[in-house]
Amino acid sequence: MLFRSPARYFMLNKPAGVVSATEHAEHRTVLDLLDEPDKHELHIGGRLDLNTTGLLLVTNDGLWSRRLTEPRSRLGKVYRVSTEQPISAEYIEVFARGLYFAYENLTTLPAELQILDAHTALLTLHEGRYHQVKRMFGHFQNKVIGLHRERMGPLQLDPALAPGHYRPLTSAEIEAV
Repeated sequence: MLFRSPARYFMLNKPAGVVSATEHAEHRTVLDLLDEPDKHELHIGGRLDLNTTGLLLVTNDGLWSRRLTEPRSRLGKVYRVSTEQPISAEYIEVFARGLYFAYENLTTLPAELQILDAHTALLTLHEGRYHQVKRMFGHFQNKVIGLHRERMGPLQLDPALAPGHYRPLTSAEIEAV
């Protein structure tokens, strides 16, 4: 009989400079931030780039993780984006239609953009393409200088979690997915 570890679920506030991987030769990984037994059994649900900060979910429950991250689920992922140049209302319309990415020969799913100030916006994506946010803003030759994930589906980053800290998810948070 195969022994299976009990399901474990954690919310982590990923700091910049930490890799969303279980192992890496050059950088600290998100698993290095966890003080948990058998952390090698855990995997990351919804990776973030090296310098992107914010909500990261770590679990050993693959089915739960897939429900949260697979594109078919269409759960919104909300990012706070800071840019070098001002963000205009034109971005809202273009992102809502979807952008064509020639490299993959695909058009992104429609995304919602809420402009907070001249250089800051909240962007809700329903998929996770390679460097998608940076490429979307790059369409306007506007460099992303800060990127922070605040929400994945029903799960909001706990404001009490400092960068590099984590906590177990509550039963209600686990069941919400």
